[in-house]
Formats: sequence, structure tokens, C-alpha cells
Amino acid sequence: MKRTGILNRHLSGALAELGHGHGVLICDAGMPIPVGPRVVDLAFRAGVPSFAEVLDGLLDELVIEGATAAHEVRTANPEASALLQARFTELELVSHEQLKALSADARLIVRTGEARPYANVLLRCGVFF
Repeated sequence: MKRTGILNRHLSGALAELGHGHGVLICDAGMPIPVGPRVVDLAFRAGVPSFAEVLDGLLDELVIEGATAAHEVRTANPEASALLQARFTELELVSHEQLKALSADARLIVRTGEARPYANVLLRCGVFF
């Protein structure tokens, strides 16, 4: 049994399969899930687990070279916006519709229980060397 890190076997296994350039969408409970990408649904109840908890857990495990979010997060969810700005110095902002379209090409989608709008970010995996 793992001692630390992500204990969910489905998520841990999916992360181990990621490579350079692969996309990982961390999304709220309301984000439409496109057909195609692998999905690990962590949602349990509204707000559990939170977007922040899942984002920080994944950032502990992955090398990230880029992140994209919807510009609507700035006004509709200032807390999530501040979190994203704090975690990513070069956060790319696009329309929510564009983010939904980009998510179809993600390799992995991790659905949280987050119940506040626009708590979504598309991560682009980097390499550790």
C-alpha cells in the first residue's frame, strides 16, 4: 500500500500513464464531460472534494508546463481565480466555451465535487528533466 501521495488507485494509475504535452482537466461538478478522455470522478457530495484540494494534490504529483482556465472565473468565482493566479504565473485565459472545446483533447479529466462556477483548469504536463 502507498504511504503518501494520491491513494485513489484509479487516479494514481492514470497519472502514471501521462507524458509530456498531455492535458489534464481538473473540473467542477458541473463541467460537461466530453466523450473520449479517461475520467476519474472524485465527486462525493457538493463541495467534496474541493477544486483546491484536488488541484494542490495533483500539483504535488505532476510537472506542469502550462495551464488554461476560463476568463469568466475572474468575476464569477474570485476565490478560484485567486487560487489559479497564485499557482500559475502564466495562466492562459480563454472563454469557457473554448475551454470546453479544448477539454475534448485532454488525456485525463478529474472531476471534483466543487459546486462553485468556473472552477476548472486544463493543465499541460511537462517533464522533470
